[in-house]
Amino acid sequence: MPPPGYRPDSIRAAYDRWALVYDHDANPLPPLEEPPVREAVGEVRGTRVLDLGCGTGRHALWLAAAGADVTAVDFSDGMLAEARRKPGAVGIRFVVHDLHHPLPFPAGEYDLIVSGLVLEHLSDLGRFFGEARRVLRRGGRAVVSAMHPAMFLRGSQARFTDPASGATVQPGSVPHQIADFVMAALRADLRLDAISEYAPDARFASRYPRAEKYVGWPMLVVLQLGT
Repeated sequence: MPPPGYRPDSIRAAYDRWALVYDHDANPLPPLEEPPVREAVGEVRGTRVLDLGCGTGRHALWLAAAGADVTAVDFSDGMLAEARRKPGAVGIRFVVHDLHHPLPFPAGEYDLIVSGLVLEHLSDLGRFFGEARRVLRRGGRAVVSAMHPAMFLRGSQARFTDPASGATVQPGSVPHQIADFVMAALRADLRLDAISEYAPDARFASRYPRAEKYVGWPMLVVLQLGT
């Protein structure tokens, strides 16, 4: 169940504000996440890829540069505006869509789904994974990352400093467990091929100081799924 006060519209509004600083606010999760996601994705040239919750385009851009035909979805106009203005964005199809609702794509349309750091903002994991399964072709794959549920035990969830007011803003998060991710994927008839957990080390924390208090503590989980 979503926590009291959880409202998707408020999450969208917060991400519109976060978009102005998202790419340079020293959040350690994206740089921790990107290497294992890229490794899990592998070769994409000539494939049809759907990026669910693309944000400012950090995955969509490298996927397109690697030769994929990319559709990138997000519900935040602010995030998509940042993504569209970046070099390499011209060939990407950007779609404004809220992942709380069914995807506006035909069944079996995509070879690969990538979704980065989105699950904590979704109350209905069954819908997310069910729709992912529906739009994947037979033999398709999905690579889905999420902030590790153990972060909630440290009182941590997605947050940023509003550039206009200086206030700390928490868009809204649901404290799922890893079992929730796995069981929602399995119930959607996706195959679990791998699950990996990642914690920062001291070397990483020296580059991203906000990770220092989490050295040795799991910050990230990555699911590799198939049809």
